[in-house]
Amino acid sequence: MNRNIVIILGVIVLVAGWFFVSPLFIDRHVDESFDFVSANGQLDMQAIAAMPPEKRQAMRPDIMAAAAEAPDQAAVEEMPASAPRAIATGAFVDADVVHKGSGDAALYALDNGEHVVRFENFRVTNGPALVVYLAKHPSPSEASHVADGGFLSLGKLKGNVGNQNYAVPAGTDISEYNSVVIWCELFGVLFSPAALTRG
Repeated sequence: MNRNIVIILGVIVLVAGWFFVSPLFIDRHVDESFDFVSANGQLDMQAIAAMPPEKRQAMRPDIMAAAAEAPDQAAVEEMPASAPRAIATGAFVDADVVHKGSGDAALYALDNGEHVVRFENFRVTNGPALVVYLAKHPSPSEASHVADGGFLSLGKLKGNVGNQNYAVPAGTDISEYNSVVIWCELFGVLFSPAALTRG
């Protein structure tokens, strides 16, 4: 009986030893493709959104780098036909050394009572799931200023380059909003803010 116990214990020790020591001697090769980049160099947002959150977060540097290298998406839009009056203006600035923005932002009141945010000479670093926000913070310089300070989404960014318009939802109290922000919804990253000056 004692001999059987010794044999069983010996087998357990060998199995446990192999389990803990074998990774030192066995290589595990991984060769993942950028399955979130389509053939034309654009990000496949459906593939990214379908990733489990932990995988998406782990791949964040690769996704951001691929987005920054993606071809520019240019937008060219004229102002709405009804007579616009600029009620606030600002300039886009870099959020940090990686997320850069430039160009002018203006909040216009139209003669029909509606409001439009317009970008001119605009350019921002490409990124995944970029959207346009009106933010309550007067000069956001970090993500928490936007996320914690309050914002209103104006929709998906139409292009990372070019002149473009974003309608403000009817009934919005525009006096509550003090900046325009380019924001990455996927990772909660500030790409470029423009503080608005009334006048």
